[in-house]
Amino acid sequence: MEPVKKQNEGYLEKVATILDLEAGAVRRAASLLSAESIDAALVLLRDCVGKVVVTGVGKSGVIAQKIAQTLTSTGTTAIFLHPSDALHGGLGVINSGDVVIALSNSGETDELTAILPSILQRSVALISIVGNVDSTLARNAKVVLDASVDKEACPLNLAPTTSTTVALAIGDALAMALMEIKGTTEEEFAANHPAGRLGKRLTLRVADLMHASPNISPDAGWLEVVKALSTHALGAVNVIDDQSRLIGIVTDGDLRRTIERTDPGELSLLIAADMMTRSPVSVTPDSLAFEALRMMEDRPSQISVLPVTDSDGRCTGLLRLHDVVKSGL
Repeated sequence: MEPVKKQNEGYLEKVATILDLEAGAVRRAASLLSAESIDAALVLLRDCVGKVVVTGVGKSGVIAQKIAQTLTSTGTTAIFLHPSDALHGGLGVINSGDVVIALSNSGETDELTAILPSILQRSVALISIVGNVDSTLARNAKVVLDASVDKEACPLNLAPTTSTTVALAIGDALAMALMEIKGTTEEEFAANHPAGRLGKRLTLRVADLMHASPNISPDAGWLEVVKALSTHALGAVNVIDDQSRLIGIVTDGDLRRTIERTDPGELSLLIAADMMTRSPVSVTPDSLAFEALRMMEDRPSQISVLPVTDSDGRCTGLLRLHDVVKSGL
């Protein structure tokens, strides 16, 4: 007797087929784009003295919003304008010197063709991302980017799927190429992303998270080391010379291991210099906290604390892995 076929059997294959279809459409789009059209589009965007206005209706409108947000976050001022809003006063945001990017699979979207005359009267450059290069939108554009697809991923070949994926990929490619052309730096990128994990990785400094340096001298006795570790409760103390320069670090683990291997009768002779890790890796206050995190984790034996020193090697603080992780990096 044959086993009963499960209702969801073969769903993975269906999804994989759709993903392959969309990936193939993006590859096809790359082959359809001409060097002349891409160069012209990027020159217009690079030399734009105003802002970039991205517009589209329906699913294309959603993609247009994402493209505008990507451009803005990577150093090119851009806004999304819905064509319906444009017809009722929104056109006022488009000024001479702007660049308009219009998205439409058919190139004949009623709302877009309705605002075309007003856009063209404003001395702005129009870039169209269209699925039909012989459309009204394409014929009136200064630059046409071919986003045509053979078929949608929809089983009815109706719902915008593959076409919107291709339009989004072209928009992302323009934004990333423009970012590189403009030479956008990590610091400039971070200025637009002050919140969230991404922003913190690019802006949060060691000085923002470090604790005041818990210092002891190299000749401090073991009980003094214990007291310092307990008082500061940071898991370690920095060992400094008479000029506050870092010479070592004693962690809770260093203390424990030293006591374990020392004869009880000789404990009173122990000093910080006997138990410290000499010339430990350190970080400066203005270093990125994310870089410090990598220093603590990307090593054969992970460490949980980092001494913080200035340019002259003087101890200024102690950074804990716990505080870096707690910050959300």
